[in-house]
Amino acid sequence: MLKGMIAALALGLAGPAFAGSDLRKDVGDGAKDAVDGAKDTLHTDSGMNKAKRHLDRAGRHAKRKGRHTKNKIKNSL
Repeated sequence: MLKGMIAALALGLAGPAFAGSDLRKDVGDGAKDAVDGAKDTLHTDSGMNKAKRHLDRAGRHAKRKGRHTKNKIKNSL
């Protein structure tokens, strides 16, 4: 039981090291948005694929906005 508690503590403390930075997440989201924009420009798909891609894109934008709001609040404190 003690080993389990030590392992849980170690994972809890190491968790932030494995989390990506907000800048890296923004760059990754920007790259995915560029790919989605290219697909929209080329009209390579339609229907469910296009709808799913647009939903994913809206989700990425919402997450990005949330990250930026969180950072603004954190910096203002």
